[in-house]
Amino acid sequence: MPLQNRVTPFGEILAIEQRGLYMGNRGIIHDPVTRTLLSRRWTNKAWIICRCVIPGRRREVMARHSWTELFFLDETTALSAGHRPCYYCRREEALAFARAWARAHDLAGASAAQIDARLHAERLNKGAKRVHKLQGAPADLPDGAMVVLSGEAYVIAAGRGYRWGTSGYQPTRRLAHADGLLTPPSTVATLRAGYACVIHPSASDVPDRRPPSACL
Repeated sequence: MPLQNRVTPFGEILAIEQRGLYMGNRGIIHDPVTRTLLSRRWTNKAWIICRCVIPGRRREVMARHSWTELFFLDETTALSAGHRPCYYCRREEALAFARAWARAHDLAGASAAQIDARLHAERLNKGAKRVHKLQGAPADLPDGAMVVLSGEAYVIAAGRGYRWGTSGYQPTRRLAHADGLLTPPSTVATLRAGYACVIHPSASDVPDRRPPSACL
Protein backbone atom coordinates (compact mmCIF):
# COMPACT_ATOMS: atom_id res chain seq x y z
CA MET A 1 0.00 0.00 0.00
CA PRO A 2 1.32 3.48 -0.84
CA LEU A 3 1.83 5.91 2.00
CA GLN A 4 -0.69 8.72 2.50
CA ASN A 5 1.49 11.56 1.23
CA ARG A 6 0.33 12.55 -2.27
CA VAL A 7 -1.27 16.01 -2.42
CA THR A 8 -4.09 16.92 -4.81
CA PRO A 9 -4.91 20.39 -6.22
CA PHE A 10 -7.61 20.54 -3.52
CA GLY A 11 -4.97 20.23 -0.81
CA GLU A 12 -6.10 16.72 0.16
CA ILE A 13 -3.41 14.22 1.11
CA LEU A 14 -4.13 10.78 -0.34
CA ALA A 15 -2.59 7.31 -0.48
CA ILE A 16 -2.35 6.84 -4.25
CA GLU A 17 0.19 5.47 -6.70
CA GLN A 18 1.67 8.57 -8.30
CA ARG A 19 5.11 9.70 -9.36
CA GLY A 20 5.46 13.41 -8.80
CA LEU A 21 7.94 16.08 -9.82
CA TYR A 22 8.15 17.78 -6.41
CA MET A 23 8.26 17.16 -2.70
CA GLY A 24 7.26 19.55 0.08
CA ASN A 25 5.96 19.83 3.61
CA ARG A 26 3.66 21.59 6.09
CA GLY A 27 5.53 20.64 9.25
CA ILE A 28 5.22 17.39 11.25
CA ILE A 29 1.84 15.76 10.60
CA HIS A 30 2.63 12.03 10.82
CA ASP A 31 3.42 9.27 13.31
CA PRO A 32 6.87 7.82 12.44
CA VAL A 33 6.08 4.50 14.16
CA THR A 34 3.05 3.70 12.00
CA ARG A 35 4.06 6.00 9.09
CA THR A 36 0.51 7.29 8.97
CA LEU A 37 -0.91 10.81 9.10
CA LEU A 38 -2.19 12.40 12.26
CA SER A 39 -5.55 14.20 12.28
CA ARG A 40 -3.92 17.58 11.64
CA ARG A 41 -2.91 18.55 8.11
CA TRP A 42 -0.46 21.37 8.92
CA THR A 43 1.53 22.69 11.87
CA ASN A 44 2.83 25.97 10.46
CA LYS A 45 2.02 28.50 7.77
CA ALA A 46 5.15 27.77 5.71
CA TRP A 47 3.77 25.30 3.16
CA ILE A 48 6.70 24.79 0.81
CA ILE A 49 7.60 23.12 -2.50
CA CYS A 50 10.95 21.32 -2.53
CA ARG A 51 13.18 19.46 -4.90
CA CYS A 52 12.97 15.67 -4.80
CA VAL A 53 16.73 15.25 -4.89
CA ILE A 54 19.12 17.24 -2.69
CA PRO A 55 22.80 16.24 -3.09
CA GLY A 56 24.22 14.63 0.03
CA ARG A 57 20.82 14.14 1.66
CA ARG A 58 18.63 11.06 1.73
CA ARG A 59 15.58 10.39 3.89
CA GLU A 60 13.35 7.40 4.50
CA VAL A 61 9.88 8.78 3.94
CA MET A 62 7.73 9.36 7.05
CA ALA A 63 10.18 7.35 9.16
CA ARG A 64 11.26 9.84 11.81
CA HIS A 65 9.86 12.63 13.98
CA SER A 66 10.71 15.37 11.52
CA TRP A 67 8.84 17.21 8.80
CA THR A 68 6.41 15.05 6.84
CA GLU A 69 7.42 14.44 3.22
CA LEU A 70 4.56 15.29 0.85
CA PHE A 71 4.60 14.82 -2.92
CA PHE A 72 2.99 16.71 -5.82
CA LEU A 73 2.38 15.75 -9.44
CA ASP A 74 3.89 19.09 -10.48
CA GLU A 75 4.41 22.65 -9.32
CA THR A 76 0.97 23.77 -10.48
CA THR A 77 -0.60 21.16 -8.19
CA ALA A 78 1.45 22.37 -5.23
CA LEU A 79 0.63 26.02 -5.93
CA SER A 80 -3.07 25.17 -6.19
CA ALA A 81 -2.93 23.45 -2.79
CA GLY A 82 -1.47 26.65 -1.32
CA HIS A 83 2.28 25.95 -1.25
CA ARG A 84 5.15 28.18 -2.46
CA PRO A 85 8.81 27.47 -3.47
CA CYS A 86 11.32 26.57 -0.74
CA TYR A 87 14.11 29.07 -0.01
CA TYR A 88 16.58 26.32 0.93
CA CYS A 89 16.57 23.80 -1.92
CA ARG A 90 14.83 25.95 -4.60
CA ARG A 91 16.26 29.35 -3.74
CA GLU A 92 16.40 30.64 -7.32
CA GLU A 93 12.71 29.81 -7.83
CA ALA A 94 11.76 31.15 -4.40
CA LEU A 95 13.42 34.49 -5.13
CA ALA A 96 11.76 34.64 -8.56
CA PHE A 97 8.41 33.91 -6.94
CA ALA A 98 8.97 36.66 -4.34
CA ARG A 99 9.95 39.19 -7.02
CA ALA A 100 6.85 38.38 -9.08
CA TRP A 101 4.72 38.48 -5.91
CA ALA A 102 6.07 41.97 -5.12
CA ARG A 103 5.36 43.18 -8.66
CA ALA A 104 1.85 41.73 -8.54
CA HIS A 105 1.04 43.41 -5.24
CA ASP A 106 2.91 46.69 -5.88
CA LEU A 107 5.41 46.11 -3.08
CA ALA A 108 9.08 46.99 -2.78
CA GLY A 109 9.74 43.40 -1.76
CA ALA A 110 8.11 40.38 -0.14
CA SER A 111 9.45 38.16 2.63
CA ALA A 112 8.66 34.48 3.09
CA ALA A 113 6.72 35.32 6.25
CA GLN A 114 4.58 37.89 4.41
CA ILE A 115 3.86 35.45 1.60
CA ASP A 116 3.02 32.64 4.02
CA ALA A 117 0.62 34.80 6.03
CA ARG A 118 -1.26 35.94 2.91
CA LEU A 119 -1.42 32.41 1.47
CA HIS A 120 -2.63 30.95 4.75
CA ALA A 121 -5.57 33.35 4.71
CA GLU A 122 -6.40 32.34 1.13
CA ARG A 123 -5.78 28.59 1.19
CA LEU A 124 -8.23 27.50 3.91
CA ASN A 125 -11.86 27.95 4.87
CA LYS A 126 -12.61 26.49 8.32
CA GLY A 127 -9.84 23.96 7.83
CA ALA A 128 -10.93 22.92 4.34
CA LYS A 129 -9.74 24.05 0.92
CA ARG A 130 -10.96 27.54 0.06
CA VAL A 131 -12.44 27.81 -3.43
CA HIS A 132 -12.40 31.39 -4.68
CA LYS A 133 -14.82 33.12 -7.01
CA LEU A 134 -13.50 33.20 -10.55
CA GLN A 135 -13.43 36.66 -12.09
CA GLY A 136 -13.68 36.29 -15.87
CA ALA A 137 -13.27 33.27 -18.11
CA PRO A 138 -10.88 30.38 -17.35
CA ALA A 139 -9.05 31.09 -20.62
CA ASP A 140 -8.05 34.51 -19.27
CA LEU A 141 -6.06 32.98 -16.40
CA PRO A 142 -2.26 32.77 -16.57
CA ASP A 143 -0.58 29.45 -17.34
CA GLY A 144 -0.43 27.26 -14.23
CA ALA A 145 -3.58 28.52 -12.51
CA MET A 146 -6.08 25.82 -11.58
CA VAL A 147 -9.88 25.87 -11.53
CA VAL A 148 -12.59 23.43 -10.48
CA LEU A 149 -15.46 22.29 -12.68
CA SER A 150 -17.97 19.63 -11.58
CA GLY A 151 -15.61 18.47 -8.83
CA GLU A 152 -12.61 18.06 -11.16
CA ALA A 153 -9.44 20.20 -11.16
CA TYR A 154 -8.12 21.71 -14.39
CA VAL A 155 -4.85 23.51 -15.00
CA ILE A 156 -5.03 26.35 -17.51
CA ALA A 157 -2.27 26.55 -20.12
CA ALA A 158 -2.37 28.58 -23.32
CA GLY A 159 -6.03 29.31 -22.63
CA ARG A 160 -7.10 25.66 -22.45
CA GLY A 161 -7.88 23.35 -19.55
CA TYR A 162 -6.16 20.04 -18.75
CA ARG A 163 -7.98 17.81 -16.26
CA TRP A 164 -5.81 16.71 -13.32
CA GLY A 165 -5.58 12.97 -12.69
CA THR A 166 -3.53 10.61 -10.54
CA SER A 167 -1.38 9.63 -13.54
CA GLY A 168 -1.10 13.08 -15.09
CA TYR A 169 -3.26 15.41 -17.12
CA GLN A 170 -6.01 14.31 -19.47
CA PRO A 171 -6.44 15.66 -23.04
CA THR A 172 -7.03 19.37 -23.35
CA ARG A 173 -10.42 21.03 -23.65
CA ARG A 174 -11.62 24.61 -23.82
CA LEU A 175 -13.52 25.58 -20.68
CA ALA A 176 -16.38 28.01 -21.23
CA HIS A 177 -16.73 28.43 -17.48
CA ALA A 178 -15.61 26.99 -14.14
CA ASP A 179 -17.19 26.64 -10.71
CA GLY A 180 -14.33 28.39 -8.94
CA LEU A 181 -10.64 29.17 -8.64
CA LEU A 182 -8.45 26.66 -6.76
CA THR A 183 -5.10 28.46 -6.90
CA PRO A 184 -4.96 31.22 -4.25
CA PRO A 185 -5.64 34.61 -5.89
CA SER A 186 -2.30 36.01 -4.68
CA THR A 187 -0.50 33.16 -6.42
CA VAL A 188 -2.55 33.70 -9.59
CA ALA A 189 -1.46 37.34 -9.54
CA THR A 190 2.15 36.17 -9.10
CA LEU A 191 1.83 33.87 -12.14
CA ARG A 192 0.37 36.74 -14.11
CA ALA A 193 3.30 38.92 -13.03
CA GLY A 194 5.77 36.52 -14.62
CA TYR A 195 6.50 33.54 -12.36
CA ALA A 196 6.78 30.51 -14.69
CA CYS A 197 5.77 27.37 -12.81
CA VAL A 198 6.45 23.79 -13.92
CA ILE A 199 3.56 21.89 -15.49
CA HIS A 200 3.73 18.08 -15.72
CA PRO A 201 4.82 16.87 -19.20
CA SER A 202 1.58 14.89 -19.61
CA ALA A 203 0.15 18.25 -20.69
CA SER A 204 2.17 17.50 -23.81
CA ASP A 205 1.48 20.61 -25.88
CA VAL A 206 2.48 22.98 -23.09
CA PRO A 207 5.89 24.61 -23.75
CA ASP A 208 8.75 22.93 -21.87
CA ARG A 209 9.20 24.35 -18.37
CA ARG A 210 12.37 22.35 -17.56
CA PRO A 211 10.61 19.73 -15.37
CA PRO A 212 12.83 18.04 -12.79
CA SER A 213 13.24 14.31 -12.35
CA ALA A 214 10.20 12.62 -10.85
CA CYS A 215 10.03 11.59 -7.21
CA LEU A 216 9.47 7.98 -6.27
